Amino acid sequence: MREISKTEFDNIIKDIDENKEFQKTKKIIHHSTNRYEHSKRVAYNSYVIAKKLGLDYTETARAGMLHDFFLVDNKDIHFRDKITTLVNHPKYALKYSEKFFDLSEKEKNIIVSHMFPVLPTRVPKFLESWIVNLVDDYVAIKEEWNAKKKEAVGFANLILAFLLLD
Repeated sequence: MREISKTEFDNIIKDIDENKEFQKTKKIIHHSTNRYEHSKRVAYNSYVIAKKLGLDYTETARAGMLHDFFLVDNKDIHFRDKITTLVNHPKYALKYSEKFFDLSEKEKNIIVSHMFPVLPTRVPKFLESWIVNLVDDYVAIKEEWNAKKKEAVGFANLILAFLLLD
């Protein structure tokens, strides 16, 4: 079996991770976390799966990091514009990524197709594209679930404290 290495992953994404523009994604809320942490989770989990399957784990990890690389912050825009951003953000991410990094055709497809089937005209062409697409969904759901679970636990603790007061 192929060895999974956090150090190897970190080396693969190092130039992205150290990019000053990419660092700005740490300040943008995304799925109850920030866009940086979300992208890194997607990239790492996609890297692991691609490596285990003998696929191109390098391009998978890099495109996973870049799949949401755009700096529009949803909290600053109106609802209608949020829908437009949802639909167009893969194109925004690709365009912005191309400003700072040389991308292969596979990386471009991974980025632009990561919202399939929500965006049915942008079909993943590579197995690596499907991996990032599915991992992105899984990570987003897990991030939202964990946030809601914390809220529920906090609320339950508040009720319990209220009931225990004299």
